[in-house]
Amino acid sequence: MVQIGYTMMTEQAGPRDLVEHVAGAERAGFDFSVTSDHYSPWLGAQGHAPYAWSVLGAAAQATERIPLMTYETCPTTRYHPAVVAQKAATMQLLSGGRFRLGLGSGENLNEHVVGGGWPTAAVRLEKLEEAVRIIRALLAGEELDHGGPHFEARGARLWDLPDEPPPLGVAVSGEQSCAIAGRLADLVIATEPKSELLAAFDRHGGAGKPRVGQLPVCYDTDRDAAVARAHDQFRWFGSGWKVNAELPGTAGFAGATRFVRPEDVAASVPCGDDVEAFVDAVRPYAEAGFDEIALIQIGGDQQGPFLDWAEKALLPALRDAL
Repeated sequence: MVQIGYTMMTEQAGPRDLVEHVAGAERAGFDFSVTSDHYSPWLGAQGHAPYAWSVLGAAAQATERIPLMTYETCPTTRYHPAVVAQKAATMQLLSGGRFRLGLGSGENLNEHVVGGGWPTAAVRLEKLEEAVRIIRALLAGEELDHGGPHFEARGARLWDLPDEPPPLGVAVSGEQSCAIAGRLADLVIATEPKSELLAAFDRHGGAGKPRVGQLPVCYDTDRDAAVARAHDQFRWFGSGWKVNAELPGTAGFAGATRFVRPEDVAASVPCGDDVEAFVDAVRPYAEAGFDEIALIQIGGDQQGPFLDWAEKALLPALRDAL
């Protein structure tokens, strides 16, 4: 059965609200949760970017059942991979084994703040692979004296280790990232319902491993209000990761999306309260082979109504259909 998840979107709500939202998602019956890890929102209209790892620690204490996951953390620029490993081990302990570490090659939007320039996509993936190897070794209890092409980890070890390390996921968008995920990850992460990504993941060793997808939705009893909100806050989503990974700030995303119309957004994001339209938007992920699908409700101040509706109408419909 396909599992349906909830997204704590750090770009659209403050830290206390995010914790309240994921506790509400647990009560509503979502199967798992994921959390973005951003230094900046995509657009100024979203208005937030708290530190995801503090939010996760609080969420681990505010919930009892729902799994938690980064979706995703870049372990190569703002964070050193040895520190990411420490964070992940701590979260696995705090959550009682409910944490998964999702990793990706990052976006300039979040990583440029520490300087040093933004590498090419090929270099970013090289750095990601080296970082994943460091993180896996530390979570396995090894003491490292690592000196690689991109990172050093001298005399590094984790002193507080969970009995079972958190499963590690890697985000994919093409052949090279699928190869890294297939070789080194316990699960794969994607934001598009492309079966060819999963096929490439399988070719490189990913067969039989979980595959997690994500998509935005915009619930509101007033469809016009939902379309306007989706356009205001999420019109960047359709630009694709080749664009989204490169732009350095909210002004760049505002400029790049200035000609996107509300109807363009509504064509790709289900808006309103028609349950079947939401089911139809999720179905391609299941048909492509994703076994876990996380929903993003657009609008930080619209999570409560969405969670009530999801519990009563959307989750039952999705479970019947998928």
